[in-house]
Amino acid sequence: MIVAYHKKFTKRLAKLSPKIQAAFYKKLEIFYDNRYDKRLNNHALHGVFAGSRSIDVTGNYRAVFVENADSVIFTVIGTHPELYE
Repeated sequence: MIVAYHKKFTKRLAKLSPKIQAAFYKKLEIFYDNRYDKRLNNHALHGVFAGSRSIDVTGNYRAVFVENADSVIFTVIGTHPELYE
């Protein structure tokens, strides 16, 4: 599986606290092993993010991505209110 990052995702991740960045990379390790691991709460999105999926980074932070057969592109990261409200 190929994992890529949209430019906006990379910029936003760099601005987050080191604690949130570390949490993302920890979840990414789990994602590489099994992208549907229950600890990730991987789920389909609706509305403005229809066609995308989301994983939990922390209790409040989410990472949104689009998946194809052999690749995943992370498109945005942020808090639940930032993304969905």
